[in-house]
Amino acid sequence: MKNRFFKQRKCECKANMSVTFVSKTEQSIFYVLLFAVCGITPLNTRIVGGEDAPPGSWPWQVSLQRFGGHVCGGSLINREWVMSAAHCFSSTSTSGWQVSLGRQNLQGTNPNEVSRTVARIILHPNYDSDSSDNDIALLRLSSPVMFTDYIRPVCLAASDSVFNNGTDSWVTGWGRVNEGVSLPFPQTLQEVEVPVLGNRQCNCLNGVGTVTDNMICAGVLAGGKDSCQGDSGGPMVSKQGSVWVQSGIVSFGFGCARPNLPGVYSRVSRYQSWINSFISSDKPGFVQFSSSGPDADSIRKKSRSYTDGF
Repeated sequence: MKNRFFKQRKCECKANMSVTFVSKTEQSIFYVLLFAVCGITPLNTRIVGGEDAPPGSWPWQVSLQRFGGHVCGGSLINREWVMSAAHCFSSTSTSGWQVSLGRQNLQGTNPNEVSRTVARIILHPNYDSDSSDNDIALLRLSSPVMFTDYIRPVCLAASDSVFNNGTDSWVTGWGRVNEGVSLPFPQTLQEVEVPVLGNRQCNCLNGVGTVTDNMICAGVLAGGKDSCQGDSGGPMVSKQGSVWVQSGIVSFGFGCARPNLPGVYSRVSRYQSWINSFISSDKPGFVQFSSSGPDADSIRKKSRSYTDGF
């Protein structure tokens, strides 16, 4: 994976407008009944930003490991499929790869952990390593997992979902806590709250032409909250009623948590048909997400994994 540096920014960006998130409680109850367990967190009773995540708060979060070391994050989307970022993989070879589910710490004991080897890695055929367009991958586990309070699938944003400016979102992972600063022992899963930023403004801030329609941005313009190296492939989620819906996959950014440089994520809603084309049974739970405000859908970087390649 290549590292990118700042592009010259030649446009003037207007201040971000805050909006109020409108939940769809009745619609979410329907989805809960339809998809049974996706997006439900029995142990997640609170949300904070930039702190250790309590055990079981994000039961779909997985650690993708190669030869025993954490490389990227990912999310469980049904009993035997995990979604991550294409840039985490140098090839589709499954050699050395393992998926850890129900894990809280990268070091020490994890009583709720279950591990699986990887039977298949599928990279999006149109993934562009230079632009990070279509930065999405699917992994089939060697065998299905049993759902517990600590291992559950996330719901996925359906193709007609809308995530507008200011939509509250949460990103989780075991990545660095700052540029060049590793997560301290025992490397506990982190959670941080960031708002969605519209594609037009994000494109201007990160460099015109950097952000495509297949991407979604989130971050605090003042800086200080962001994903970072080691978080790649992990989920960005928003809550609709009682259901958590994954809107993005950690993809890239210029540095980490720098002012006026929001993180960029693969837009999950653009890939419903592609994902379903590989999963013939036990389909993931796709949920239509709606939020109010200006439409964020209308409108070089550093990949966020620990390593620069294999």
